[in-house]
Amino acid sequence: MGCRCSSSYLEGPVQNTSLQNEGRRALMGCLLAAAAGIFFCEAATAVSTSRRAVHYVAKWKGITFMTSRQGLGVGGGTPYGFDVGDSERGTVLKGLDLGVEGMRVGGQRLLIVPPELAYGNKGVQEIPPNATIELDVELLAIKQNPFGHQQYIGKVKHAVFHTQKAARKRVVVSTEENVVASLDLRHGEICGYCHIFADVITLSSGGSVLRAWNLPDGQMVWESTLLGSKASKPLLLIPTNLKVNRDNVLFVYGNGFIHAVATIDGEVIWKKELASEGVDVQQLIYPDGSDTLYAVGLLGLSQFDVYQLDVKSGELLRHYNMLFPAGFSGDLSFVSDDTAVAMDSTGTALVAMHFQDGQISFHQTDVSQLIQDFSGGAVILPSKIAGSFILKLDSSVVFIKVRNDGKLEVVGRLGHADAVSDALSLSDGQQAFSLIQHGDGKIILTVKLSNDWTSNVIEETTQMDHQRGLVHKVFINSYVRTDRSNGFRALIVMEDHSLLLLQQGEIVWTREDGLASIMDVKASELPVEKDGVSVAKVEHNLFEWLKGHLLKLKGTLMIATPDDVAAIQKMRLQSSEKSKMTRDRNGFRKLLIVLTRAGKLFALHTGDGRIVWSLLLNTLRKSETCENPRGISLHQWQDPHHHALDENPSVLVVGRCGHTSDSAGVLSIVDTYTGEERNHMGSVHSIAHIIPLPFSDSMEQRLHLLVDANGHAHLYPRSAEALGIFQRELGNIYWYSAETDKNILRGHGVRKNCVLEVSDEFCFDTRDLWSIVFPSESEKIAATATRSLNEVVHTQAKVTADQEVMYKFISKNLLFLATVAPKAVGPIGSVTPDESSLVVYVIDTVTGRILHRMTHHGSQGPVQAVFSENWVVYHYFNLRAHRYEMSVIEIYDQARADNKEILKLVLGTHNLTSPITAYSRPEVFTKSQSYFFTHSVKTMAVTSTAKGITSKQVLLGTIGDQVLALDKRFLDPRRTINPTPAEKEEGIIPLTDSLPIIPQSYATHALKVEGLRGIATVPSKLESTTLVFAYGVDLFFTHLAPSRTYDSLTEDFSYALLLLTIVALVAAIFVTWVWSEKKDLQEKWR
Repeated sequence: MGCRCSSSYLEGPVQNTSLQNEGRRALMGCLLAAAAGIFFCEAATAVSTSRRAVHYVAKWKGITFMTSRQGLGVGGGTPYGFDVGDSERGTVLKGLDLGVEGMRVGGQRLLIVPPELAYGNKGVQEIPPNATIELDVELLAIKQNPFGHQQYIGKVKHAVFHTQKAARKRVVVSTEENVVASLDLRHGEICGYCHIFADVITLSSGGSVLRAWNLPDGQMVWESTLLGSKASKPLLLIPTNLKVNRDNVLFVYGNGFIHAVATIDGEVIWKKELASEGVDVQQLIYPDGSDTLYAVGLLGLSQFDVYQLDVKSGELLRHYNMLFPAGFSGDLSFVSDDTAVAMDSTGTALVAMHFQDGQISFHQTDVSQLIQDFSGGAVILPSKIAGSFILKLDSSVVFIKVRNDGKLEVVGRLGHADAVSDALSLSDGQQAFSLIQHGDGKIILTVKLSNDWTSNVIEETTQMDHQRGLVHKVFINSYVRTDRSNGFRALIVMEDHSLLLLQQGEIVWTREDGLASIMDVKASELPVEKDGVSVAKVEHNLFEWLKGHLLKLKGTLMIATPDDVAAIQKMRLQSSEKSKMTRDRNGFRKLLIVLTRAGKLFALHTGDGRIVWSLLLNTLRKSETCENPRGISLHQWQDPHHHALDENPSVLVVGRCGHTSDSAGVLSIVDTYTGEERNHMGSVHSIAHIIPLPFSDSMEQRLHLLVDANGHAHLYPRSAEALGIFQRELGNIYWYSAETDKNILRGHGVRKNCVLEVSDEFCFDTRDLWSIVFPSESEKIAATATRSLNEVVHTQAKVTADQEVMYKFISKNLLFLATVAPKAVGPIGSVTPDESSLVVYVIDTVTGRILHRMTHHGSQGPVQAVFSENWVVYHYFNLRAHRYEMSVIEIYDQARADNKEILKLVLGTHNLTSPITAYSRPEVFTKSQSYFFTHSVKTMAVTSTAKGITSKQVLLGTIGDQVLALDKRFLDPRRTINPTPAEKEEGIIPLTDSLPIIPQSYATHALKVEGLRGIATVPSKLESTTLVFAYGVDLFFTHLAPSRTYDSLTEDFSYALLLLTIVALVAAIFVTWVWSEKKDLQEKWR
């Protein structure tokens, strides 16, 4: 567990403060080993994403009380298997779980386990309380999860270096993904043992939640809720050596109030309301050694206000203001404790504001007086450089000093600077700051002293990958070199949200933290291996195959030497070939193409989780034609299945140049093997809906309809062949749209070509086929769910225990929709049960008919749902019962219920092929059931397999950021309290009030996917196995076998032993036959 904490709506800064209390030092090293491991071979290592198989002997005072070495299994006994983290669930001793960490296969280790990591103060059977035990452990095998668990933090907003008097250098960061993390400066990883005895203070939720975190273990020390009356910009000020009533104090402004909070326990000492004054407070200032706190801000855009408060009581000592008729634009930039600078409302003049002793003075200077070639477009960069500020122009940056008399003086100018750091205090009392210039594939880091703008302390050039984009932020830290001079390291945040550490002109490490904000994911098959096969290669492979199975046979018979064991492990690792860039026979190796919020595409290899390629899309970068680009979704564009097609698969990336559906759209087509952008279209029509069509052209490019805000449907690809296919299927294309703001569900179809000023044969008018208007006074659309377009259904019938046949109502046009009462839209508990209700619908989106409607009185959202085959499962909160619940609805076709006789099917007198029309009312019946479920759910998904034969599991992303795999059989609406023997044989589970949560059912084991947002499932070639990818701030990938792996043999299956067994049986049969013949012959000669 790294030193990383996540909190909701983290907005404020992260700051370092000295909350050092005796006794608050977390014990991170939990296990004492009396003897080091003895390694027999260099093979797989026990890591944090693996399952281990061990032999153990447990002793107390030299007496063996438990062992796995009894019996006739491997190594003389039955090995004991467990997953990493099982100790957290109480299924394995914590001492054993932690003790095998770092061991290698074949290694042995003697562990001395203290009571707190063994049986504690309760004991067990003959083991007394508080007993220290010994475990003699041999690690037999490791089965690692492919890909496993990857931790990220998101785009960094604030950073504080902690390098003074620390054994390991750290940087503490807060990010846009609501994460506070401590990173090791040596390699950039989230540190696991952060021996820094100081705390971190975070301000979040618009200034209403203040927290203190303990760095050694990432645990929260205290939390304070700071209530207020008006939303405002959150501000946090931590003075040095300021005490009120013997407590160190910090100041927070948020929700219109200033709070003085004790740093030891988070208690509010005093608070003062400023919201009633209507002032936008922009800075809290505490001059060292004084008894006065200043709150400085603007009233409207023309009045400058200053409040003076007593730091001990919060009493308002003085309030003074001054009007500036020309008005201000933008925020204030503070260059000292009594001076601020801002642009005037015209953007052509700078205003210096000096406030002291109740007096305010303004000094206005035209930018053209300071800069001769000024032509407009000046912006003050946010920076904290004493006595100075930085003005950014179109083609350069200007350093301006504010003199004591309020006059401005230009002290330096550079061609351009992409980012400027805050000032850093050096050991000699001076201040330094850094600038980053980026261009031509390199970064120039310049460090200057704040009192010497003409010379550079250092200037270093570093080569930079252009796929990272521009520099967004820079934080610097100093260190003392061996020659006693100052050296500098720079932490850089890039446009793609990646994080880099630069030192001495080199990139020390990089982190791809853009992967913490994945928006969509698609899977792509890898290419087929096309290498030629020679006779020599076949002979070599045959020799290696025979050699390998001979070694496995020796291992099975326990006559293998340590060298043989090492060779066996090496062969197993090589045979897995997880990192190969070709398809494997089981379909486990794929590419996951993910789109991040930064507009960057990544291809992740499912074998080992590495990044195969990355691409920062130009269409999703800020430009003059696209001010606010954002990615929307990924879609499969081309997926060649015929080997004769010499084309790579590709994906369609859809984005917008704004946050509304009427913003201009952008499109890119990217090769999934190489990461090259094949084609792009910027600033096209608006994109309100994306409809993948079930048609492909001769090049296997999938047809898509992009519907704009005006109701026009645009066909892609824009080719004559695609147009011909589309026109032939024109009457069979339908879709729906849910207008949540208007509470309307509409069904649409295509009519004819658009009538535009410029003719476009690929543009079509749409028509409304039907609409459902939900009563706004009682219902509001809360959630929708549909079936996956690629889902495969193996059978359309279900045979019950009494030999009845129920036909599933299978349709890709079904929609699940949930509405809640308008008063119940807020958080849980904000409404009474009598005022709340949840209504669910199953709707045919072609005809608009409501096939099923059900009301849950006294229930509210949030609603999560998943639709698969003929059933839907949804999760909600029951206010009357004060619990979370999950319900299931299964839909069956009543029209085919009479087709139960085999004779009808044989003679063709069934109605399975009867024609139907859009006016035909489907005859359906439903079965439903509700269950108590103890967890809140963030997201839901369902397993998918190649043929749809394997039973389903519902994947639940819990509030604890774990993925729970729940067998669909627990959500069978036909469950009864006392099922009949026939129903039990069918697999019906007895009905219970609640759904079971089995610890072994957690697909993520003991790991967490912090900030879990989505779960994607991909079928493999093995029908038994589905690939699961969970993403949030972290990433997690694994294989699931809902019905166990019934269609493949394990990797350690011994073919040699099987062959030996067959040979032995044949030999025994032959010997028995010879003996029998001899015996018959002797009988005849008697």
